[in-house]
Amino acid sequence: MDDTGTIIAFWLLAAITVGSALLTAAVRNLIHAVIFLVVSFMGVAGLYITLSADFIAVTQILICAGAISILLLFAIMLPPRAARRTSESFLRFPALMLAGLVAATLAFVAVDTDWRIAGRAGFTQTASVIGESLLNKYVLPFEIASVLLLVAMLGAIVLVNAEGAVEGE
Repeated sequence: MDDTGTIIAFWLLAAITVGSALLTAAVRNLIHAVIFLVVSFMGVAGLYITLSADFIAVTQILICAGAISILLLFAIMLPPRAARRTSESFLRFPALMLAGLVAATLAFVAVDTDWRIAGRAGFTQTASVIGESLLNKYVLPFEIASVLLLVAMLGAIVLVNAEGAVEGE
């Protein structure tokens, strides 16, 4: 990260990522929270790109911004509208305490870590090795996992629709 454009992009993406993550927790509408979560995931992918971690960036986009966000939208949209109301919770204070503890731990680690990278070696390219492994050695477990996830998602849709059909009659 030597040139000025990369540094500006890094800090801009960091601000977008942190801002959208805070908005994810702050908004009351669940659909808006998922949208802010997707923006946060995409910001993290952009941060990976500025750090020259292209494979991790693509994985972040595919898995987090794609699959997890779609799963969350299914979880929000499939139950009846009355079941997805957000309300005040008695867990608000413990959640704030936990968030403060996590923030303090992150601040301590950020201050205590030696961030100099001059003595470190460069990263090796791993995307081609991972791709070859997924398409050769691990193709069967990879395909089994994808079919299992598809069946689980279809089963959840059938269960929710079956319950809704019984209530509607």
